[in-house]
Amino acid sequence: MNLSPAAQKSLDKWHAMIANDDLSDLHSIVAKDAIFRSPVAFTPYPGRDLVCLVLRGAAEIFEDFKYHRELTDGENAVLEFSAHIGDVKLKAVDIIRFNEAGEIAEFEVMVRPAKGLMALGNAMAARVGPQVKAALDSA
Repeated sequence: MNLSPAAQKSLDKWHAMIANDDLSDLHSIVAKDAIFRSPVAFTPYPGRDLVCLVLRGAAEIFEDFKYHRELTDGENAVLEFSAHIGDVKLKAVDIIRFNEAGEIAEFEVMVRPAKGLMALGNAMAARVGPQVKAALDSA
């Protein structure tokens, strides 16, 4: 089953933003009430601003980021990718659920191996950790 036309449009825009290394218009495809599920934190991060902050931070950290496979079904997409952080290589998947308007409603990331997950967690804590904590504390 293919994505809905609205979800496909957002996914195409996501791929273009990643290819151009420019997430400045990310908010246009993320739902106001979206959530991000981190591979290193149990509690999801709620809201468009926090989702965009985390995704932009990750995009700045990953080196040689490349999508390899894409699986879609209805309002869901799973995107397999590889990247590295310094000398630590990793493989991962982005699991994206779109709402009826085609906006990203939920974005979840799963990473392997554990060494890659730890490198990502440490880099994200340094890059956006204080902003995420402040946003969660004020919510």
